[in-house]
Amino acid sequence: MGRTVLCFSLILFLLTAGCEDTDIGLATQAGMDAVRAVSLDDAEVRRTAVALAQQFDLKNTVAPPANPYARRLQRLTRVYREFDGHPFNFKVYLSPEANAFAMADGSIRISSGLMDMLDDGELLFVIGHEMGHVVEKHIKKKIMLAYAGRAVRKAVAAQQGEAGVIARSALGALAETLVNAQFSQQEERAADDYGVRFLEAKGLGVAPAISALTKLAATGNDHSLLSSHPAPEVRATRLRENVSGSRPVAKPSLLRRVVVWLQGLWPFEEGK
Repeated sequence: MGRTVLCFSLILFLLTAGCEDTDIGLATQAGMDAVRAVSLDDAEVRRTAVALAQQFDLKNTVAPPANPYARRLQRLTRVYREFDGHPFNFKVYLSPEANAFAMADGSIRISSGLMDMLDDGELLFVIGHEMGHVVEKHIKKKIMLAYAGRAVRKAVAAQQGEAGVIARSALGALAETLVNAQFSQQEERAADDYGVRFLEAKGLGVAPAISALTKLAATGNDHSLLSSHPAPEVRATRLRENVSGSRPVAKPSLLRRVVVWLQGLWPFEEGK
């Protein structure tokens, strides 16, 4: 780590050497982002993820608690607000696109268009898949890469006198980068396997996972959820051939399930 930070310090010196005085501050920020990209701890990742989730919630139409989509997602996920050592929160975006994504703090967002496509079992697989990206810390890696990308953009902006534009759009650009960046093939497989084990923990088999991926494959690849590598149809084929996982997903305790069942009898929806 020390050697890496030393390298970034040298980069910072080279960046500021070619800048006007008014742009040195931006170039300095670029170097600091580069250093942060290799030194982020879990607490900072979580703070960043919370801010990014809030940014997306402001840009999208969030289904209110009484909305049928929100009620359906609440019914499927209320037992999983604390799961496998991680906190999770779930919201629906009212959008016709078939999409879903997760942030490193456990924020998971599902579009109403995707919910229209999938039955409950298939939707649970997608939810489990997104939870897998959180548990396996795939999104932390994306945040680190995004910080490195911001460092490059700020360095260019420092040379071109665009400090104000970049500063105003920094959070939004980081959010878009995270959602649009593809996971690696290994990460997608790990998340799929987690999703399958998530289904099995509920007494469901692999069939909902395969049918969900098959439906997604039939819609094209215009969204981040669909433009994954490998493609959804390839992932469905792999699950048909091999559904074994290396680490089981913990089931909610009996006490937790009873508490959630009693909460479901309460006449007021959560969040009202």
